[in-house]
Amino acid sequence: MHGGAALAGAATLGMPSILRAQSGKPVKVGVLGDFSTAYASVGGPALLEAVRMAVEDAGGSALGKPVEVVSADTQLKPDLASTIARSWFDVDGVDVITDLPTSAMTFAVMDLARERKKIVLATSASSSDITGPRCSPYVAHWVYDTYSIAHSTASALVKQGAKTWFFITQDTVAGTISEKDVTDVIKSSGGRVLGSVRVPNNSNDYSSFILQAQGSKADVIVYSVAGADAVRAVKQASEFGVMKGGQRMIGTYTMPDDIKAMGLDVAQGLIYATAFDWNLNDETRAYSHRFLARTGKMPNMNMAGSYSAVLSYLKAVEAAGNRDADQVMAKLRGMTLNDVFVKNGKLREDGRMAHGMYVMEAKAPSQSTGEWDLAKVLAEVSTETAVRPLAAGNCPLVK
Repeated sequence: MHGGAALAGAATLGMPSILRAQSGKPVKVGVLGDFSTAYASVGGPALLEAVRMAVEDAGGSALGKPVEVVSADTQLKPDLASTIARSWFDVDGVDVITDLPTSAMTFAVMDLARERKKIVLATSASSSDITGPRCSPYVAHWVYDTYSIAHSTASALVKQGAKTWFFITQDTVAGTISEKDVTDVIKSSGGRVLGSVRVPNNSNDYSSFILQAQGSKADVIVYSVAGADAVRAVKQASEFGVMKGGQRMIGTYTMPDDIKAMGLDVAQGLIYATAFDWNLNDETRAYSHRFLARTGKMPNMNMAGSYSAVLSYLKAVEAAGNRDADQVMAKLRGMTLNDVFVKNGKLREDGRMAHGMYVMEAKAPSQSTGEWDLAKVLAEVSTETAVRPLAAGNCPLVK
């Protein structure tokens, strides 16, 4: 477990809040992530730094007390995540947990949070069930989900004429749901799935799976492994000449960090969806260069989304005048969210933070103008397309 860091700022968010909380405990934010295994490169210390930046940009305090940030390494183990979350809630007084890089650990922590009336800001998990049948009044699913990825990348390639598909799917809850959501888009457009293989996390050898996908002759190969696993998978696909042979590849959880680690000579032409890119506009570039100076990398969507979620949470705490989860969530749902990550975002009653997406394509080396100039925007996807309709999610909170 990483040491907690108290982030105190000279500025406060308003004198009335100081008077309300003279004797109260500090607001505590817990970052429950992966600092040592496959997803550490796309989360880990850099995502933790994004949370610290959010606290600083909120003034360093809430309700008149310095905000404390604590973090822990789950090693992608749901049981470990659950144990840490229980201790944070019951012993350490943590008010809100964010990050949660797998859906399985998110479901485990969601259940604990609901029992204790604590808030979860799910910024790295992907399962659309988080705001579907398993939705909770104390969960905000902030960045993306399997539905938004499917209805961005798959829809874009279907429009370009892709008809046949093959899946290399991580053998996890999120992987299964991701394949289902993409398959729904494919079939609704008259396409066909030619095959699917399940692969474990933290695998070093994807060659047999890649050869099956290549042998299928599918127009598109969809892989849902992430982080270091994605880098290994695409590098091995390049060795077999997959994309040079005319097949296209979609990464359902691909990040710029992965593209950089692959190298553009390997990754060029790779398609992925994102809720954020550092190079979208002057505001994203200014924030991202601040982030780069602190972490040595540009922020991905999970990092920028975690910044946005924690910043918005602290604003909602101030607006509520206390840390009561029901009141804070009510304030969050009543806000129109505008920051570097989102414009005119709304937190819905099912817990989904509704916003659009972008479809990206990794550039050829000759197109890149710098170290982090890695991809171009192929399409901007509206909120209406990217976010599942409320009535379709089967969330019991939706009346």
